[in-house]
Amino acid sequence: MTADQITPDSQHRGLVGALPPGVRDYALLARFDRPIGWWLLFWPCAWGVWLAGAGWQIGLVLWMLLGSIAMRGAGCVYNDVVDADLDRQVARTASRPIASGRVSVKAAWAWLLALAAVGLVVLLQLRWQAQLVALGSLALVAAYPFMKRITNWPQAWLGLVFTWGVPVGWVALRGDYLGAMLALYAAAFFWCLAYDTIYALQDREDDALVGIRSSALTLGGRVKQGVGLFYAASVVCLALAFWQVRPDPLALLALLPVAAHFAWQVLTLDPADGANPLARFRSNRMAGALVAAACFVVGNA
Repeated sequence: MTADQITPDSQHRGLVGALPPGVRDYALLARFDRPIGWWLLFWPCAWGVWLAGAGWQIGLVLWMLLGSIAMRGAGCVYNDVVDADLDRQVARTASRPIASGRVSVKAAWAWLLALAAVGLVVLLQLRWQAQLVALGSLALVAAYPFMKRITNWPQAWLGLVFTWGVPVGWVALRGDYLGAMLALYAAAFFWCLAYDTIYALQDREDDALVGIRSSALTLGGRVKQGVGLFYAASVVCLALAFWQVRPDPLALLALLPVAAHFAWQVLTLDPADGANPLARFRSNRMAGALVAAACFVVGNA
């Protein structure tokens, strides 16, 4: 594989390039070269587990990390199968394995099933109530790739899908304080809406040409204000969730690092600089970790 066959926003071009040819395209297909995706899927799981107040729950958290890696990979394979024609028309995605013809659709479905089997193993580690909640996301996941064709806000749909770990993590441990769980889910939703709008800035020109819709295109010249509003809504919802678990003003201080990080992202975001939005998007791995730390402190203090 030559360098130009690896998707331009890969974080580990050298590592992926060193893989055997028979393995490399499948790693790219599942986005193993871009771990930011599974971190963004995993952190809401940790938020739900740690705000639930049952301690570290290391075993459960590690299972959810494995599930996040596998199911994010399966979701990416499914997305690429559905979007192959669109991917061929966008510079950043034209080199993806299915769009470029290096992996057949049949082989991609087999790889998806293998990844889903790992997800099933993880699912079976949860109590039955959490299993039902997890399965409830399947319809949302299946519909997501089509949202960019029918709505100007596909990032909002992703916000529903990619943060489903909050209710799964919460219900894995407890079935009460559902108001706090819903507020935490809303916080994760607005967080995802913000960071995926930032991510969509990379493709605005190509998306406009081929008819792909996105929040970045919809917001136009007000994208920074929109992202700032989404992050502010996330912090407000986090505060509401924390207050229901621990009605103490001191608990809200745990949100200061999170709010500062969000503010830094907005203030330094440059929509016209292709590298800048990608860097701000990837910084949400730290943002998710900061929220997870706050959830643990508030939930277990």
